[in-house]
Amino acid sequence: MSDKIAAFKLALGNYPTGVTVVTACNDKNEPIGLTVNSFASVSIDPLLILWSLDKKSQLHPYFTATQKFAVNILASNQEHLCTLFSSKIPDRFAQVKWSTSIHDLPILHDTAAILQCKTFQQIDAGDHTVFIGQVLEIDATQIEPLLYHRRHIGQIPKSFYE
Repeated sequence: MSDKIAAFKLALGNYPTGVTVVTACNDKNEPIGLTVNSFASVSIDPLLILWSLDKKSQLHPYFTATQKFAVNILASNQEHLCTLFSSKIPDRFAQVKWSTSIHDLPILHDTAAILQCKTFQQIDAGDHTVFIGQVLEIDATQIEPLLYHRRHIGQIPKSFYE
């Protein structure tokens, strides 16, 4: 690995992010989803968010074909969902509580927030595709989010609030 790539990974690995599971339906109308921490807000007018996906992901063709998706922002006690949706287990949804939303999207239960989006734009970005979504529906709570930092998953430390 080159020194620049190692430094890049070190720098960004030290930047804490939230943890999400992005969900949609495949071409057979079956739920699909994967863990994503490359998630950010883009715009207030219109309401836009973004996330990115490696082009080598087995789910990449489905997400590039879909016109809508949901971003499930995981709660601090949902580390098991982060692990499950980052695995290669075939039927992940059989192991979780979920339902179909008013926008016909699979949404996970008891998350910190859910943003249901229509695809606004897809951008080719090196070995990833950046998905920009226009937010159609928001379900937000005061539940603490799950965080990812230095290859560790957990909640916001209590000392942060003191």
